[in-house]
Amino acid sequence: MVLRRFLGLRDDRSRDAGDPSGASPSGRAPRPAAPADADTTTVRRIVSAMEALPDDQRRYVAAFAYILGRAAHADLRTTDEERALMERTVWELGGIPEAQAVLVVEIARSQNELYGGTEDYLVTRQFRESTSEDQRLALLRCCFAIGAAEGSISAEESAELNQIAKELDLGDEQLNAIRAEFTDRFEAVQRMRRLPGAASDG
Repeated sequence: MVLRRFLGLRDDRSRDAGDPSGASPSGRAPRPAAPADADTTTVRRIVSAMEALPDDQRRYVAAFAYILGRAAHADLRTTDEERALMERTVWELGGIPEAQAVLVVEIARSQNELYGGTEDYLVTRQFRESTSEDQRLALLRCCFAIGAAEGSISAEESAELNQIAKELDLGDEQLNAIRAEFTDRFEAVQRMRRLPGAASDG
């Protein structure tokens, strides 16, 4: 699928971000899954909406959706474009039906708006402790795509993306590599290029 190719993930469900129990595409084994009693209230509520899935996959999708919502809400609003991209991302990467993806995103979005200040770090830490580096990089790339969904990444969104990368235990080199993919989408860069005398592309 388009998103899977965008993230550089294989279409093998036992070895990609849709299956947190499989090995990563690089061959490294993922970190052990966090125990169920480590789940936050947010994750438990989303997990309950996906009862048909294995426990590990439910917790993976729940945390993934919540962190996407965190990126979307960095500027204190979630637009239709951001919500639509979140739904498609959770649907394709989570391996769940589209209707369920819509429900998961709505719960994640509302929980983020209500409890983001207290649960952001807890959910992100849980995701970090139960996933491989490749899965965390895939999530960060999705977060950047969410931030750019309207055509630009604001200063608030940029700061939040940096914080998410730090909490995912990703280094500056990894963060900067992904940021470089979205250079043209940063609001500050776009504003600078509109200044009189700014060099044009090409």
